[in-house]
Amino acid sequence: MNHLPLIIKREYMTKVRNKSFIIMTFVSPLIMIALISVVAYLTQLNNDKKRTISILDQSGLFTNVFQNTDNTTYSFLQEVNLEEAKTIINESGGYGLMHIGPIPEGQAVPQIFKFYSEDSPSLTVISSLENTIERELQEVKLLQDGLDIDRINATRTSIDIVQESYEGEQSSKIDNVLKLAFGGIAGYLLFMFIIIYGNMIMRSVIEEKTSRIIEVIISSVKPIQLMMGKIIGTSLAGVTQFAIWAVLGAVLLILVSAIFGVDMAQVNTPQQQMVMESMQNQNADQMAVNIINAINNLPLTNLVVAFMFFFIGGYLLYSSIYAAIGAAVDNETDTQQFMLPILMPLILAVYVGVFTVIEDPHGTVSTVFSFIPLTSPVVMLMRIPFGVPIWQQLLSLVLLIGTFSITVWFAAKIYRVGILMFGKKPTYKELFKWLKY
Repeated sequence: MNHLPLIIKREYMTKVRNKSFIIMTFVSPLIMIALISVVAYLTQLNNDKKRTISILDQSGLFTNVFQNTDNTTYSFLQEVNLEEAKTIINESGGYGLMHIGPIPEGQAVPQIFKFYSEDSPSLTVISSLENTIERELQEVKLLQDGLDIDRINATRTSIDIVQESYEGEQSSKIDNVLKLAFGGIAGYLLFMFIIIYGNMIMRSVIEEKTSRIIEVIISSVKPIQLMMGKIIGTSLAGVTQFAIWAVLGAVLLILVSAIFGVDMAQVNTPQQQMVMESMQNQNADQMAVNIINAINNLPLTNLVVAFMFFFIGGYLLYSSIYAAIGAAVDNETDTQQFMLPILMPLILAVYVGVFTVIEDPHGTVSTVFSFIPLTSPVVMLMRIPFGVPIWQQLLSLVLLIGTFSITVWFAAKIYRVGILMFGKKPTYKELFKWLKY
């Protein structure tokens, strides 16, 4: 008699009714949103910080160069020497003193420009000062050489290279951004899902084994059915938890932004801000058109279908290995010797996806690793947005399913013997012997 549906139902209900599962399902989004909100709030406070920077310009070239902003005010010191200026700013509690010494014959040397402050200044502030000074010195040099700055500025232009395939399909840099975003998110989700719920399956097997309840269950259920029931039941519980996290996370983000006025967009690194600034230099209408075209160019149907199959196939492959390890040991401490062979392919897949697929999605390394079953779920998901032939996707999926079938067969043999073994720490040699039973 096939007991698989009953085992799946039992595993699913056991997981979702567990107090720790319920608590973490509803508390985890609260903790995550709280952390994001705190970071956004602190970043917002930092961005709103008012700074007063004093300028002591002994060169006379930068009188009208520094322009005040919403957060930064520049004040020029007159008729004081450097030591007096340092004393004045230090006693007044100003943010810092920018000293510009005399520039001999228009030639700037590093020692001429110094910034004095009580604490280490912000990298953004220093970069802004450097850029302002560099632009002014360039104009000064051009004027000294007798060149017309207005004519030079008029010759500057911005180029946005149009990308087009041989079949006439146009794309842009926005296309690559969206492709990278989808591939990265898909690969990261699979990686986290395997780590979180693979460990949950392993702990579940260990708990039943140590409580000896497994001896009662195994008397009426085939080991492979019990193992598959645990894998599928735990997977469904994981999907349920992920869905609740997504809904609660979205609702909490909206509530926190509306009630406390915290701008989540403030959680940007300096690198992200630089990217946004560079994108803002483009024509707004053209950018909107590029975004719409980028979305239309994505093979959405292919992406969704491939994501489902590779996500499920990759998770089932690794979860069967987790279940076999759980059956082979008596406690979680003994699992450490078996974890590295599981984590290494996953880490390698993420490495290949981030550093190779992004640069050359159709290169030899990317293509080969998208066919290796232990790495293909992550690498292929990151390659598909860039346009992978269907035959390659099908071949990779067939290899993944075939490897999963073989792995399940081996894992079931280890599971069958291991769940009844107690009191001895297994070795790889003993696991190999169990495959012969």
